[in-house]
Amino acid sequence: MVSLSQSALEHRLAEAVGLALAIGLVATASHSFSVRKAKPATLFGSGQVDQIGKMMTDNEATILIVDGSLSAIQQRNLEEKLDVKVIDRTGLILEIFGARAATAEGRLQVELAHLDYQAGRLVRSWTHLERQRGGFGFLGGPGETQIESDRRMIRDRMAKLRKDLAHLRKTRALHRERRQRAPWPVIALVGYTNAGKSTLFNRLTGADVFAEDLLFATLDPTMREFALPGYDKAILSDTVGFVSDLPTQLVAAFRATLEEVSAADIVVHVRDISHEATDAQARDVRNILAELGVSEEAGEGPPVIEAWNKIDKIDPEDPEYARILPPFPKKVCAISAETGAGVETLVNLVSKTLSEGHKSEQITIAAADGKRMAWLHENGRVLNSEQQSDDLILTVEMSPRNWGRYYALD
Repeated sequence: MVSLSQSALEHRLAEAVGLALAIGLVATASHSFSVRKAKPATLFGSGQVDQIGKMMTDNEATILIVDGSLSAIQQRNLEEKLDVKVIDRTGLILEIFGARAATAEGRLQVELAHLDYQAGRLVRSWTHLERQRGGFGFLGGPGETQIESDRRMIRDRMAKLRKDLAHLRKTRALHRERRQRAPWPVIALVGYTNAGKSTLFNRLTGADVFAEDLLFATLDPTMREFALPGYDKAILSDTVGFVSDLPTQLVAAFRATLEEVSAADIVVHVRDISHEATDAQARDVRNILAELGVSEEAGEGPPVIEAWNKIDKIDPEDPEYARILPPFPKKVCAISAETGAGVETLVNLVSKTLSEGHKSEQITIAAADGKRMAWLHENGRVLNSEQQSDDLILTVEMSPRNWGRYYALD
């Protein structure tokens, strides 16, 4: 077990309570236990199990949420000893995703993750059926028949889900390719859950995406256009929030959706800078981004800008203010998505970062070629224009990709 500081324990416990609330469960009590050596049968020691049982009885609780991973055997034994339903962290997050996914793709991804999670648990938890096995080990009894039947049903359903998701992945890839051919840059918002991504998304786009002080308020990616200085328009993508110990099943199942992040032109990492665990949350986000192939340190993926959100919740008179909000390094902007403070500065920083790789060239086009002139204004920035006879001499700034598209024009 990983040893955490008292402060980290409190944050982790508060987050677990928040996860429960996100699915409509009210925590009547919460407690952290020190587990020096995990018990194979129950995870907790016998004394701790008794203590948990008393807490459950005293608070009339009907569900026990363990903020960690439980094996199928540990889950079953705890349920038998405590006579309540037991859910671990992975199961809870899967339940939240299952309740919130709104699109067909989101529901398929959640179901696949849930089946992957349940596959081993369902089989290994039925040891009473395995004891019904007959013969000498090669003749299956009714228990083995039931287990094999469940295995086959799960395998078949997972195979169908993967096939359906593969089809959706191809469709998404085609849409992404179409967007890449278009001149509009794509900016992806990422961050720890409840960092304020959807609030920022709504402020920039004028949309009404569900944004509440709730963990995992957004699950299905949403895209809208918004105004960006120096560009005809840009596309903003709001993505699912990250969380520490995000189940591997979910990372795998949502990979197609999260690929939108690695395909973006810029990633804006929204941080709740007012949260005491903001640095730990930022590390969790960076680790998941690295899994998706987005890491500036490794030179992978698009550039990343950090938006330090919720500055309206920080008191400038607080003696700790300088520590909470130190001088901003490059590609960092302090904002309040709620009040709008600093948002314009963030938008300008995005525009400036996008143009960092652009190059200026001087070209000559026919003065009567209005179509080509309109294309240049739409896809780049015309810095200077001079007319000589029937020609226009232009100084134009564009991305290397758009210069390639320009020279490929008929």
